[in-house]
Amino acid sequence: MKNLKLSTLIASLILLFSCSFDDEPILINEEELITTVTVTLTNGADEVTLTSKDFDGDGPEAPIVNISGNLIANSTYTGTVAFLNELENPVENITEEVLEEGAEHQVFYQLTNSLGSFTYTDSDANGAPIGVSFTLTTNDAGNGILSVVLKHEPNKAGTGVASGYITNAGGETDVEVQFSVVVE
Repeated sequence: MKNLKLSTLIASLILLFSCSFDDEPILINEEELITTVTVTLTNGADEVTLTSKDFDGDGPEAPIVNISGNLIANSTYTGTVAFLNELENPVENITEEVLEEGAEHQVFYQLTNSLGSFTYTDSDANGAPIGVSFTLTTNDAGNGILSVVLKHEPNKAGTGVASGYITNAGGETDVEVQFSVVVE
């Protein structure tokens, strides 16, 4: 019995001292959980807020979408987007992480039926767009779908990516939401 205890002690010491204390810990950047996406569009006194809340991710429940009003045709809106995890207490503002890791993120906006165009107004440390702030210039009246896609590690040097073309972006989609919008 004494030999077994001594053998166990020696094996434990060998394991303890065989590990290097100089090894750097491997940091894993886990994908953030985004439950809520809010787009705020402001044109003077006119403000339109589009919110999508999806608390079960890819689960069976559809997102809860709210749109506070219609957009005005042939107008320019200042826009921002916010990403939240409302399952945390307190609520986690993922937008801060997107801005801090700007070179690793880009938000893409697509509006169907030629209802408008987007221009990035923010950039990362390399001068490439992030997309948390932007302008939207609407065209003539109509109905369409506004898609908002947050990409993680997109190829920002890809053809057209800096202008918002998602086709050549690659990367992983952190969140994607759609809003039915009316331009009047």
